[in-house]
Amino acid sequence: MEIRAGAGGDEAGLFAFELWRMYRRFSEARGFKIEIIDSSESQAEGIKNLTAQITGPEVYDLLKYEAGVHRVQRIPRTEKSGRIHTSTVSVAVLKTVSEVEVKIEPKDLRIDTFRSSGAGGQNVNKVETAIRITHLPTGIVVACQSQRSQSQNREVAMNILRAKLAEMQKEKITGETSAERRAQIGMAERAEKMRTYNFPQDRITDHRIGKSWHNMEKILDGNMKPMIEALIKEQNKTK
Repeated sequence: MEIRAGAGGDEAGLFAFELWRMYRRFSEARGFKIEIIDSSESQAEGIKNLTAQITGPEVYDLLKYEAGVHRVQRIPRTEKSGRIHTSTVSVAVLKTVSEVEVKIEPKDLRIDTFRSSGAGGQNVNKVETAIRITHLPTGIVVACQSQRSQSQNREVAMNILRAKLAEMQKEKITGETSAERRAQIGMAERAEKMRTYNFPQDRITDHRIGKSWHNMEKILDGNMKPMIEALIKEQNKTK
């Protein structure tokens, strides 16, 4: 899972953190294993971007509906005039694939090492254990600094890279272009949203199925089950 702050500055970073908190609590309640692979903090206790690996039974089937642009409408803490601001956060959910499913040639990779900036004791600070892999044909860059050894970080980064390449192949099959993917997930413009979180009205609306829920605080605390069940039900109708 990748979470990136989009339009909206610090407010987008704050909401990116809140979305990650929602996904983390939802996953913890189901006993899923959660591991932060790479992250970059923003000001005001938010996050610019975060990559995490979540594993467990049916985890992809439950979280795949979160992919897309999430729009938040609320009055920021720093707003003195009471004006409502609109910000966005993009979420990408990728399924792990095996080496057999996606073949990556060593000549297509540029691998850089660097010192991890995360927690982990003296070993992390003194040794270049973190890995950054660039897939030259596509320009995809993946970084991992969560593990204690270079080889472990490389393995995790390669898993993420394979997942991204598999997603690109899938999009080609379904007729989606890379430009469309960048617009949906990478750019995170305000107009391109799949869900809106309206704080003044205590309402979350999923625009894909035209359904809304209230009690936002409870949902953001990890109680995503009603939303996921509604999306699954709607998808089953189209099968």
